Amino acid sequence: MGHIDVSDLAYALPDGRPLLHGVSFRVGRGAKAALVGPNGGGKTTLLRLIAGDLTPSDGTVASTGGLGVMRQFTPDDKTVRELLLSVAPPEVQAASAALARAEAVLSDDPGSQLAYAEAISEFTDAGGYDLEVAWDACTTLALGLPYATVRDRRAGTLSGGEQKRLMLEALLRGPDEVLLLDEPDNYLDIPGKEWLEEQLRATTKTVLLVSHDRRLLAGAADRIITVESGTVWVHGGGFSTYAGARRDRVARMDELRRRWDDEHARLRRLVHTLRQRAAASDAVASSYQAARTRLARFEAAGPPEPPPRVQNIRVRLRGGRTGKRAVTCEDLALTGLTEPFGLEVWYGERVAVLGANGSGKSQFLRLLADPTAVAHQGVARLGARVVPGHFVQTHTRPDLRDRTPDEIITTDFGVPLNDAMRALARYELARTRGQSFQTLSGGQQARLQILLLELSGCTLLLLDEPTDNLDLASAQALQDGLTAYNGTVLAVTHDRWFAEDFDRYLVFDPDGGVRQQTTPMWQCGDRARE
Repeated sequence: MGHIDVSDLAYALPDGRPLLHGVSFRVGRGAKAALVGPNGGGKTTLLRLIAGDLTPSDGTVASTGGLGVMRQFTPDDKTVRELLLSVAPPEVQAASAALARAEAVLSDDPGSQLAYAEAISEFTDAGGYDLEVAWDACTTLALGLPYATVRDRRAGTLSGGEQKRLMLEALLRGPDEVLLLDEPDNYLDIPGKEWLEEQLRATTKTVLLVSHDRRLLAGAADRIITVESGTVWVHGGGFSTYAGARRDRVARMDELRRRWDDEHARLRRLVHTLRQRAAASDAVASSYQAARTRLARFEAAGPPEPPPRVQNIRVRLRGGRTGKRAVTCEDLALTGLTEPFGLEVWYGERVAVLGANGSGKSQFLRLLADPTAVAHQGVARLGARVVPGHFVQTHTRPDLRDRTPDEIITTDFGVPLNDAMRALARYELARTRGQSFQTLSGGQQARLQILLLELSGCTLLLLDEPTDNLDLASAQALQDGLTAYNGTVLAVTHDRWFAEDFDRYLVFDPDGGVRQQTTPMWQCGDRARE
């Protein structure tokens, strides 16, 4: 088994701003550690530094056993083979690239045939063909099809959950003993998250993961590494005791800072008093100089680390009164996805949409947002004065690309710049005003989308996995905002913690059936369980 050792790591952003400093921690053999912290605080950057994608400005990273890396976003332009190859060991990737080059120039020339044979041998020695045997098991389990059938299929034709499950299967079965997983649970349905939780507990590999799923953190992580204020601190217990440990840590830091301030004030008073006395008596001069030296040393050592700034995200979703029936569906069937079903959603209700990946949940929200966007039969009708606002799961927003948050708000909503900046500050996005949408972190993009829904004044929120990329504080702020929202909410979610706040549940079954229930029971294949 492998391990990770990070020592005094520092990293500055391309514009020179320091992001991380003095980062030190160790993830021992077989440990399951979770990285948590505010969006944009440096969690993904820290993973990239450990993976070798970025070079630190100071400090060192050491690891043993090989690194298997799952990055936060998966490009859709790869084939299934290329997707699996992207999480393979570097020597396999290099040998595969050499084999592809040799195959591309293969001809009747004996030299090219010899080079091709050597490339095959190198790919074999690197373990490439052995990995392809494992990949057959991975595709069968994740997609229900053998590797030979799907190897050239475009990853973009798979659902986000299928892509994640496929890569996780490959990493868990691969030779690397250390896994770096950046939001591995995103896009997984509830059975997929339960499977991941079980696999993380069962594997002997060392795991460092970023996740915002509170149930996954509670079930799989045996230690929590918090990234905040540019550095990290480690809670050696699980997530169940994390909140209390964080409160205790902040209280200790507050107390240390108070004591430092008190001692600083005392020394300054002493120096002031002795200076006055020394002016009248040379006998006090030596005491005055000693006090000055002590104060200078005290100030040079500096105050203790300040407690982290508490996130203060304020979601003010407004909504408005609508007709009694906010949504009515009559014999509605999503073409190729569901059987006909009926549904009435009343003003003010909170309905969570549950079910397996690919069962039609996101398409259902898209249909309510835009009736022309999804092929369907039957009727899906919004009530009087119902104005839908759609949160897009994948953050695919061509209308926001290459635009900065302040430009989007001032241009699209006619808001003065000062008011726009105040709104961004409420969502802790003020520092992103000069960044284009696609360069924001996943959590920052999610918070901006929620802010845009707030400004739109929509009376029906259609939220597709809104908590996927939100940090813990942001997810709680959203839940609080929805509680105060004067409107109707339909939310697709695989966040078990988030789902418990809803009034009732619309479940999309894998066989195309759509049913309603009053408790958040999760559909697992042919059986339901709480």
